[in-house]
Amino acid sequence: MRAFELADLLATQRSGDTLYHEFLREPALSMGLYVLPAGGTDPQRPHTEDEVYYIARGRGMITVGEEQRAVMAGAVVYVPARVEHRFHSVAEELQILVFFAPAEYSQAGGAGAEG
Repeated sequence: MRAFELADLLATQRSGDTLYHEFLREPALSMGLYVLPAGGTDPQRPHTEDEVYYIARGRGMITVGEEQRAVMAGAVVYVPARVEHRFHSVAEELQILVFFAPAEYSQAGGAGAEG
């Protein structure tokens, strides 16, 4: 079994110089912690895999395709592969658990941007 604590994931993410910290990778699934500071900019581009966001902490907005909604702790958002999406109007630091299926970039044939 592999188990993770949000506090440990945050410490690791904060010790690096990226917004995203991948902490689990299997062929069919990858997971990471994505942290956007209040007022921050979300630089991500569409992914080649389906994606689920679980908002662990914070408040902001997300746009997926033509739709927009507020997100806060407890929200779950599904984003289909190749759909434009972006967090914005981050009022309180967003701590987001990200689930990719299959694993991030496994369908891309090469590496790309996070998110």
